[in-house]
Amino acid sequence: MRTVGVEEELLLVDAESGDPRTLSTAVLALAERRAEGDSVFESELHDQQLEFGTEPREAMADLAEEIRRWRAEAARSASEMGATVAALATSPMPVSPSIGEDERYRWLAERFGLTAQEQLTCGCHVHVSVESDEEGVAVLDRVRPWLPVLLALSANSPFWQGQDTAYDGYRSRVWGRWPSAGPVEVFGSADRYHEQVRTMVDTGVLRDKGMIYFDARLSHRYPTVEVRVADVCLEPADTVLLATLVRGLVETAARAWRAGDPPHPASVSVLRMASWQAARSGLEGRLIHPLTTRPEPAADVAQALLTHVGDALEDSGDLVEAEKALRTLLKRGTGARAQREVLAGSDSLRTVVTECAARTLG
Repeated sequence: MRTVGVEEELLLVDAESGDPRTLSTAVLALAERRAEGDSVFESELHDQQLEFGTEPREAMADLAEEIRRWRAEAARSASEMGATVAALATSPMPVSPSIGEDERYRWLAERFGLTAQEQLTCGCHVHVSVESDEEGVAVLDRVRPWLPVLLALSANSPFWQGQDTAYDGYRSRVWGRWPSAGPVEVFGSADRYHEQVRTMVDTGVLRDKGMIYFDARLSHRYPTVEVRVADVCLEPADTVLLATLVRGLVETAARAWRAGDPPHPASVSVLRMASWQAARSGLEGRLIHPLTTRPEPAADVAQALLTHVGDALEDSGDLVEAEKALRTLLKRGTGARAQREVLAGSDSLRTVVTECAARTLG
């Protein structure tokens, strides 16, 4: 069975005011001392955020347990400084982001200016193991039309600098400012993929291949396909559903490649529109159906995704739990709906943050 791992980015926020706090260096140091030097936490571009990565897992129950454990540990470390963590893809509160001291981050700030300065966003990256780069690129070619659906399922960023953006997943609109971000064309082979990456780096615009910010890419660190399109999910259970669906997509795509089935010929232009629609309405309206490219109710498109990966999930033993989790998500709504519901009941963005910090821990 393919292994799956998750990287989650979390906001560090004041436990009372909900304001983002510049605490990543202190929280990382504390977490490292507690872990005796073997911490799962890492810094990110801004000092108001923290990242952790799970181990590669085969069983989704093990992945779920680890996600909850590291979210709780991050909150415990932050609490010693009067802060906590919130699984929010953008800050509802107004914020002046602070770039970290890492030399790489300083280069990004100098090179990209306001794009880097404003990039206080939190995503969820799902890694699924592949047997080779050739298989990995075949997967990338075949999952392209389905990635906007994952964005809609994870939408958790309705607010930006204290205002309602009218988007459910505004993070993707901010993230799309990077020159290498977004959907990509069909590559056809690993050689063509690597040639494209080399050409992009050789332009001098990017620092290195770590800045290849495609919606899905070959990881430059692990033998995995890395799906990067999603917001960080408010609820841990939604992260597990996301990881389950991504593994199902990877396995389904690999089987199609081995059977000789060609990738869907969706253009990058249409995929950009599908991503925009997913960011705009999340699960609250219509999505662009990946196969027909026509607008259909979001619940129907989400169900189409589950049907598409159904055989793979059946074989991995995940289908029943995935069906249950998707029904729950469609009924409850995404993090974007939860944030707006809290605001409607309290008229306070501070309450939005503190309530979501509690829900971050499940």
